[in-house]
Amino acid sequence: MYYKNPGTDNEIEFADSFNNKRFCDLNILQQDFIEDLFGKVKKLSYIRAWKCKYNFKTDIYIKIDDIVKRVSIKKGINNSVHTEPISEFIHFLIENNISQNLINSYLMYHYADGTTNGSGEKRLSGLEYKKNHQSELDKINEAINTKDMLNKIVDRFILKGTNSYSKVDALVYGTKDDFIWLMKDEIIDIINSKINYYSTGIHFGPLFCQPKDRCLNYNPKYNKNRFLIQIKWYSIFDDYIEYKNTKCMEQAQYIE
Repeated sequence: MYYKNPGTDNEIEFADSFNNKRFCDLNILQQDFIEDLFGKVKKLSYIRAWKCKYNFKTDIYIKIDDIVKRVSIKKGINNSVHTEPISEFIHFLIENNISQNLINSYLMYHYADGTTNGSGEKRLSGLEYKKNHQSELDKINEAINTKDMLNKIVDRFILKGTNSYSKVDALVYGTKDDFIWLMKDEIIDIINSKINYYSTGIHFGPLFCQPKDRCLNYNPKYNKNRFLIQIKWYSIFDDYIEYKNTKCMEQAQYIE
């Protein structure tokens, strides 16, 4: 069964490309991925793969013998890795001792209508808001870009989410015929490596936090999206390349 959603269709196609196959039937790229997930696999090992039917970070499951691995899949540009109600996000910030002043500053940025609850009449774009409030946003970024916070963020936004007890084992970027992947520990390393990254937007390392839609045209159909935060990992492919290159250089120096 296929859905009228490119992301969901891609997930199903990816699962189907592994399902009901032996390890020896996979191409080299697929075999490398499977062995990164499971370790050494026998040539005749039988693989099952299927789409997760729940709204979890896990998009597909891959099973060999009695071992099941969880995989999140992304494609295209401007990748959204997480969405949640702003009320839940604010509660998360409070739990992690972000000051009320900084939380109010974030709410002012999020709604950009002169209020902390979205009730203002005049709405500004993010770019317009930054013109007079960049120093406030910089203070927010300084407070939320700590090692402790980033580790919690990786779990909440990428690995586990807010409605599952299980973490994904790998994140795949691409399609069934052309993809890269990052293992759980690699994702944590990359996010933490960007702890001192500077941007004018609100961010957790390379993960950008913004309203799902500022609804500047006041279209009632999309107004509800003003009350959601969306996390985007715009640079996922570039960060992957940078990370792998750094690892290769470190290994080369070790060998020398």
